[in-house]
Amino acid sequence: MSNYHIIAGEASGDLHGSNLVKELKMLDPKANFRGWGGDLMEANGVELVEHYRNTAFMGFVEVVKNIRTIARLLDKCKKDLLKNRPDVLILIDYPGFNLRIAEFAFQNNIPVHYYISPQVWAWKQNRVKKIKKLVDKMYVILPFEKDFYKKWDYDVAFVGHPLLDAISQTKKTSIEISQELKIDPETSIVAMLPGSRKQEISKMLPLMIEMNEEFPERQFVIAGAPNISRKFYEDIIAGRNISLIENKTYKLLQIADAALVTSGTATLETALFKVPQVVCYKGNPLSYQIGKRLVKVKYISLVNLILDKPLVKELIQNDFSKEQLTKELQKLLTDSPYRSNIQNEYKSLEKLLGSGGASKKVAELIYQNKKSF
Repeated sequence: MSNYHIIAGEASGDLHGSNLVKELKMLDPKANFRGWGGDLMEANGVELVEHYRNTAFMGFVEVVKNIRTIARLLDKCKKDLLKNRPDVLILIDYPGFNLRIAEFAFQNNIPVHYYISPQVWAWKQNRVKKIKKLVDKMYVILPFEKDFYKKWDYDVAFVGHPLLDAISQTKKTSIEISQELKIDPETSIVAMLPGSRKQEISKMLPLMIEMNEEFPERQFVIAGAPNISRKFYEDIIAGRNISLIENKTYKLLQIADAALVTSGTATLETALFKVPQVVCYKGNPLSYQIGKRLVKVKYISLVNLILDKPLVKELIQNDFSKEQLTKELQKLLTDSPYRSNIQNEYKSLEKLLGSGGASKKVAELIYQNKKSF
């Protein structure tokens, strides 16, 4: 009987981890699953050691502030791995934590498979040397990553993007979704995706909801993250005429006319639903200045990075202002050629992401290596 240990540190990792578990169970029905993740992984049979709501820290300053908590979590994870020694350790994204665990697993002869590569192409590229040593197999989801690793003489597997499968499962009509979400199907909808961590939501959402006053004829709807309480959002909304739907982001994007999106995986999700968007980001000023000097990429959104051009507008730090946001949202809602160009380019983006079936491919590759566990 195989024992799999999976570590995902945020909502997107929980989604992809849950789909990977489904596929592994089909190949290895008697397997045991244990790990770090969220409700989706737990619902699919993973015994949770820690929920990701307790592990999500972002930004240099924020990590330093929580250094003791992170050290305690690392120690807890290491002890659990030794006590419940897995046949294979599967790491999903979350590099600050997972690369430390990969080193520990390597030292203790636990096979390491990494699904969704750390963004080493963006900063600290020398980390590839360490990854080559510690990780038995790397599965990448962005088309340019295989070529990047090839430059470092590291053969990785491009499996396509798992979002293609997750999004393909949404099949309801717009009317059905509007009724389910209790949203007026006759009024244009602007989706707000302010992130999945409290610290980023607190910085992004207050300005996003001000757009309700600038565009009173539109419906503004917040996509609530599954790990954030309703009260947290309601305290920010403070009685404004804004709807909040929880844990139904994909359904909201199916019926949205435009979206305000905090930089991250959500930018790609929004693009795959063909929703014109403005990408927003504002972090701790010190963290941003440190990051700006370390990160070597032209864009912050995955949409622009993959297409290698500025298709969607990025409002970063001081550019994330009421004036700039109002101006860009006006274009997204009323400039038909502008909207059409974005949506057409989204089709090109989708083709670059592969043919789907990422979770199944990764499960098969992990299972094929079972003899070496």
